[in-house]
Amino acid sequence: MKALLIVDIQNDFLPGGALAVPEGNEIISVVNAIQPHFPLVVATQDWHPAGHKSFASSHPGKKVLDTVMLGDVEQILWPDHCVQGSKGAELASELSLDAVEAIFRKGMQSDIDSYSVFFDNHRLKNTNLADYLRAKGVTQVYIAGLAGDFCVAYSALDALDVGFETFVIEDATKAISAEGFIKMKESIEAKGGKIITTEGLCTAD
Repeated sequence: MKALLIVDIQNDFLPGGALAVPEGNEIISVVNAIQPHFPLVVATQDWHPAGHKSFASSHPGKKVLDTVMLGDVEQILWPDHCVQGSKGAELASELSLDAVEAIFRKGMQSDIDSYSVFFDNHRLKNTNLADYLRAKGVTQVYIAGLAGDFCVAYSALDALDVGFETFVIEDATKAISAEGFIKMKESIEAKGGKIITTEGLCTAD
């Protein structure tokens, strides 16, 4: 069985948001249109506590896009975004949730960031998403959402690591950096993942 993972289509990642992905709003209609093609649809939310260590504001003297070490993992510092309970953390109002069976939240531990929807960046904790999908009989994971070069890409790599046949739907995602997305797509394909478009959904089985 196949599942669609809708990654982090939240207000803070849309134009006008705290960490806007360029043209991120343009994928919402695409994501809405493809949901009926999947027997299982799951969404995710970045869900940070205030003062999260991935925020530049938590590190005096540092600015957005500087890096620090959190434990033994290098961390890019971001603007405050997707703070629990904030408007920015809400899923986009235009995103259809009618077919969404469950919402998984990530990035809730204050000192560890979490790009992937499966594991935190230190791989110390998991969201139990993999177990949830396996219990539903899922073998194929199709990933859409934001941002292509971060949360979508890291989720795809982890989906491959835990044994799912993995597809990134390129026209249902937008990236922060086009160059970064190219590199991440190469990494996904090198591990056996596939980059497809919505036109390829019917032929990817």
